[in-house]
Amino acid sequence: MIICISSLSGCGSRATGGALLGAAGGTIVGAIAGDAGMGAAIGAGVGAGTGYISEQQERSEAAAYQQGYNRGLQQLPPPRYYPVR
Repeated sequence: MIICISSLSGCGSRATGGALLGAAGGTIVGAIAGDAGMGAAIGAGVGAGTGYISEQQERSEAAAYQQGYNRGLQQLPPPRYYPVR
């Protein structure tokens, strides 16, 4: 079941995948504790929050990389053109 859910989580955002995985894990833990519904709700909330934070971090890193890459391109000398013999 967890493998199926984890394969689906690649189709959407990290928050969605985190919510699905959290709900699955929360259901299992909740069933052991006696309230599967409450466990699923708590697991989904924690999973969605964790996925959202992870997604924002990844976007921030990608933006910083792109900014540094663009700055590096601006500092390169112009290309040299050699005559063809």
